[in-house]
Amino acid sequence: MTNARLVAGVDSSTQATKIVVVDLETGETRGEGRCAHPAGTEINPGEWWSALVKAAEGNLLDGVEAISVAGQQHGMVLLDGDGEPVRDALLWNDTRSAGAATDLIDELGGAEKWATEVGTVPVASITATKLRWTARAEPEVADRARRVLLPHDWLTWRLAGRPAEAVTDRGEASGTGYWSTVSGQYRPDLLRMAFGRDLEVPRVCEPGERAGTATELGGALLLAAGTGDNMGAALGAGAEPGDVLVSIGTSGTVFAAHDRPSADASGVVAGFADAAGGYLPLVATLNAARVLRAGADLLGVELAELDRLALSAEPGAGGLVLLPYLEGERTPNRPDARGALAGLTGANATPANLARAVVEGMLCGLADGLDGLVAQGVPVRRVLLLGGGSRSAAVQALAPWVFGVPVTVLAPAEYVALGAARQAAWALTGTAPSWPRPEEASVALPEGAVDSAAAVRAGYAAVRG
Repeated sequence: MTNARLVAGVDSSTQATKIVVVDLETGETRGEGRCAHPAGTEINPGEWWSALVKAAEGNLLDGVEAISVAGQQHGMVLLDGDGEPVRDALLWNDTRSAGAATDLIDELGGAEKWATEVGTVPVASITATKLRWTARAEPEVADRARRVLLPHDWLTWRLAGRPAEAVTDRGEASGTGYWSTVSGQYRPDLLRMAFGRDLEVPRVCEPGERAGTATELGGALLLAAGTGDNMGAALGAGAEPGDVLVSIGTSGTVFAAHDRPSADASGVVAGFADAAGGYLPLVATLNAARVLRAGADLLGVELAELDRLALSAEPGAGGLVLLPYLEGERTPNRPDARGALAGLTGANATPANLARAVVEGMLCGLADGLDGLVAQGVPVRRVLLLGGGSRSAAVQALAPWVFGVPVTVLAPAEYVALGAARQAAWALTGTAPSWPRPEEASVALPEGAVDSAAAVRAGYAAVRG
């Protein structure tokens, strides 16, 4: 290790805690740590802290001057008056609050009112719906709650030694349903409507603000406010105007930095804020890389063979269409839906066509999200592809056919943690760092791809409808 100045970024995702240590001047990664989380849609927040401590073992943070945490959005952490959780945290992918989302939409006066006043129409993932579900389903638990935090808020608060005031940032706050991208302020009336009474919420820090001191991992590190995982990924990838990021992980996300808030009454686009003072219109799907794994399991092959089979079939898979709603779906809002295979005939019933339908179906679900951003006025010059699923050879090759625009595949990296590291550097120096963009490989738009994309998308839309 040289005498370089160092900062650290944390990604506390659904699956794991990941830490990257980064050179303040160059943006070069100097060290990494990782620890897995238990599976499920609810979790004791203490598991996140244990994973963070484990990931930081081995003197990983020696010499680090500042740290920031980016985390999975929307999760509800309810604390009592002593700062102890009153129940396990409900995560973004817990859909039991779908009915509460419908109720809240009606109570405010409809989806358009939510979109124009808050920026986002509630679905089961949004924190406000989880508050409503808890208040109705677990009133004894709700009675003990005094404060509500999100996962990254809780980790930041825990790093700082559980101070009297918790902090968050505008990006993370915009995913709650009770902070408005339109007004740039909390809507305590909506929190009361959801939960039945007031709760203490974290203070929203400005971009680049110093949020405190991290004292609980040894030493004293400057602490930035942190943000949500999608906001962190946008920072880490260094997206430029016209770049739309498509992240293929457990869930799929389609998002872009934008210069104005969005208000989509259809609920397809969530009108989030970003971590840099702008906006981050975003579409999320519950089913992304897991669809590829399910397709490989169905065919009894490994993922590499799924790729080979998919690439050997013609566009459109001979009319075979997979609707990939394996775990219900968030966009479109169909929490109780299940997947479907349509258009099966004797002629197209081949392993290659099934593999192709799996990849095309997953990508068509994400392409619906791209359409949603375009409808909100987001310019699309190219798609930046990232996440574990983006490493699939079939995904890389077929993405331009389905999206109908050029695709750039970003090199594998911990983009959420890198975005958090950028936040830490910003808080430390007072200036957002101008680190080099990550390595990338462009996939040209093949001749005839636009027409092919239209045909594939039309077949998918018919089944989806």
